Amino acid sequence: MIRPFCVVSRAHVYFVTLFPVSCREFGHTYWLDLFCEMKMLYALLKALHLLSVVIWIGGMVFAQFFLRPAVGMLEPALRVRLMHAVLGRFFNAVWVVSLLTVATGSWMIVNTAAHQALSEVRFRMPLEWMIMSTLGFVMLLVFGFIYLVLYKRLGRAMQAADWPKGAEALAHIRSWVMVNLVLGGAA
Repeated sequence: MIRPFCVVSRAHVYFVTLFPVSCREFGHTYWLDLFCEMKMLYALLKALHLLSVVIWIGGMVFAQFFLRPAVGMLEPALRVRLMHAVLGRFFNAVWVVSLLTVATGSWMIVNTAAHQALSEVRFRMPLEWMIMSTLGFVMLLVFGFIYLVLYKRLGRAMQAADWPKGAEALAHIRSWVMVNLVLGGAA
């Protein structure tokens, strides 16, 4: 007869179900312990979460402190066209990694809450997680503003060959990217 039962390990209670599998952490053969599988998935998603954050923050650092000063020696028309092309590629990547960051972070929070619920412990989200989540969502909103308003303004200036307006749009983008860098550093 197949019946679920609980395994106590490291002061946590994990719900164990259906299929036999060797779980090295417990040193015995148990029914498939969701914890054994979820532990690997959690580690994978956490690594993906951190990689996404590194790409997002690292890209902003590169653009702000290395690329922008280097393109300052170019003539305005070339500088605006180059920055528009570079930012377009970077912003496409940021859409992916920012949404991936939100998705993986949310999954990790929900997973932790579910494990605590299974052990009949009330989930209290740590203050650090609340701050990190809030700042992450604010960063996403700032990025949305940069992309949907300022980057579009840069594109219109480039199409009209209005290089002073393009330089102004780049200055605004630079300011808001710095805001996002500060938020990312705080998160």
